[in-house]
Amino acid sequence: MSHLQINALHYQHCGPINLVVEADTCIGIHGKSGSGKSLMLRALADLDQHEGEIILDDAPCLSMPACQWRKQVALLPPDSQWWFDTVGEHFTQVDHESLQRFGFGDEVLQWQVSRLSTGEKQRLALLRILQNQPKVLLLDEPTANLDAANEKVFEQMVREYIEQHHACAVWVSHDMDQLNRVCNARYEIVKGQLQESACLSS
Repeated sequence: MSHLQINALHYQHCGPINLVVEADTCIGIHGKSGSGKSLMLRALADLDQHEGEIILDDAPCLSMPACQWRKQVALLPPDSQWWFDTVGEHFTQVDHESLQRFGFGDEVLQWQVSRLSTGEKQRLALLRILQNQPKVLLLDEPTANLDAANEKVFEQMVREYIEQHHACAVWVSHDMDQLNRVCNARYEIVKGQLQESACLSS
């Protein structure tokens, strides 16, 4: 059972931030544009310079190579990145059932990445991340480019993954209804500080 502990995190104009994300939970983060939500996730993924301590289970971020950390603490940004020509080159193992749930057949693995829409990339990027079985999911506006049906499947798939793997997640969104659906607790970044949201309105 995995948990993420954040102690006195500082990045750019934000901090100190202290937070514990327990196993089997999803924490929601919201706030005004430019408040530092995406920057927080990038700091937690050790992609941007930061101060403070980030601990996965009993292992500090600084105790392991960055590539190993990012497999276990996996960031899905709003616009996913792709490195090879075809979809299948990005997968070492394929969950055929999950492909089908997202409306894809196995032939998608042969597709050129260049033919994918933004929404198709985002759905496939989630599956690409989950194949590594991360302990923490960092989700930055992950469904912004999805229609309602695929958004529902995406949310279900994340919840199922968290429950089945005893993982945890930090989900950033401007969609208050979504955060109310998927998160166990919600926080707002206000003037660089993290404040718990007792009640959210749409």
